[in-house]
Amino acid sequence: MGVQFTYGVNGQDGKLVEADAIVRFISREELKREDTDEAQWVHPQMDAALREHFEKELFKAEPKEVLCLPTLGLLPAAYVIYVGISSQLGLTTNGLRDSAAAAAKAARRVKAVAIQQLVQDSLYLGSLEYTASQAAQALTEGYTLGLFTRKTEKKEDEKRQATVESVLFSPIEGGASKEAAASAEAWQTGIRRGTVFADSVKFARDLTNLPGNKLTPEMLAEEAETLARTYSLDCEIIDEWTAAEQGMGGLLGVGQGSVNPPRMIVIHYHGAPEHEETWGFIGKGITFDTGGISLKKPAGMEEMISDMGGAAAVLGAMRIVGELRPQVNVIAVIPTAENMPSDRAIKPGDVLKMMNGTTVEVVNTDAEGRLVLADGLTTAIRRGATKLVDVATLTGAVMVALGDVATGSVSNDEVLQQEIILASKRAGERIWPLPTYPEFRKQLDSDAADMKNSGSRFGGASTGGLFIGAFAEERPWVHLDIGGTAWLEHDRSWEVKGGTGVMVRTLGELLV
Repeated sequence: MGVQFTYGVNGQDGKLVEADAIVRFISREELKREDTDEAQWVHPQMDAALREHFEKELFKAEPKEVLCLPTLGLLPAAYVIYVGISSQLGLTTNGLRDSAAAAAKAARRVKAVAIQQLVQDSLYLGSLEYTASQAAQALTEGYTLGLFTRKTEKKEDEKRQATVESVLFSPIEGGASKEAAASAEAWQTGIRRGTVFADSVKFARDLTNLPGNKLTPEMLAEEAETLARTYSLDCEIIDEWTAAEQGMGGLLGVGQGSVNPPRMIVIHYHGAPEHEETWGFIGKGITFDTGGISLKKPAGMEEMISDMGGAAAVLGAMRIVGELRPQVNVIAVIPTAENMPSDRAIKPGDVLKMMNGTTVEVVNTDAEGRLVLADGLTTAIRRGATKLVDVATLTGAVMVALGDVATGSVSNDEVLQQEIILASKRAGERIWPLPTYPEFRKQLDSDAADMKNSGSRFGGASTGGLFIGAFAEERPWVHLDIGGTAWLEHDRSWEVKGGTGVMVRTLGELLV
């Protein structure tokens, strides 16, 4: 069971809220007000201790900064947690999400089980920047994702998990007003949406963190089938023999070096059967990437369990679709394989014939993701997709350009690209458009085939994306390169070390 979120007025119906920790967001502006000595935020003595910490600059109320004080019997709760936040004028849903994650981590450190989050008017009634529902969603996501702990094979893994079981959002001002009552329904809607979005990210993170021997292409296909069955979605699994019949040369070429055969996973959702428009989501599902014959360096290769981060994002998005049932049509396609060196593996110089008939000279077997995605795009198109979004841990070059803080995008359609960027801003996930200059596409010209699968290392994120775009068949298409954002070396706010589940919520915001 995940964390249970509820909304209600503190002490409603004469019942006291039982909580181990009380959380109050506080801004520098509140602490600097002239009447601050009379202001009461949680409890007179606790607030006095807060002011003393602020005056001594032990707590500056900077965004995400935390001050955790024991109540020493002054309140039923054992701790009060003050979290710094931007002033109301500068506050956004990103700020709310970050502050909730900071509170969650602090509550976890003191082993709290129940949290009471005090919510002032500016949060629960909404502002010019966001609605009450959006505030509720952001806070719910922040708490849920901030409490996430990677599942491991450690003997005492259960003891590592967070103890928090419930969070009560309690409005503390104007609780009986008509406006506040009207916002209660919006708040519940936001909690529901935030729970679904965050749980879907957790699902994607858990998949991404699975070791390679626990998630082969066949096992990933089984995970997809389970998801589809849970949410009554249509699912087809194309094995290596059917893939050969359909001419999936890219998928088969990449997978032929492994004892674990490849799969092409297709999930259908018909939420608007009367509409012709159908989204095609394609997620790269390389369950482990050694680089093949073009072998990677040993240091850090264990992180290549995350090379199916695109597949995890697409499956997470389909979980959101299954839960919320939006009126859209979606075809999710996941080409999945292991890229291994062996006596059967593809070699530099080999020529593959892709599903759409294009021939490709393989000059680098470590540029394998684009080969399977090419067949993935063709699969989506043949099943009726009218606009395409692929998500892939495609290049290291995108990290050179954007580090681990933003996802790079390449597109043939500016309108669609901006639509996705707007969705990413609602989700708090950064996307940065990369150029698609003709000089980059020319790098993929081949003397031996229609194309080659890699150009020079300069502009590599753009050329890698443009290779995939060559298979879009003139349909609107956006490529999202999560090579830097799918896996983190250190915790960062509501993102965690390891698999991040990035782009799950962006795709969800795009559809729902």
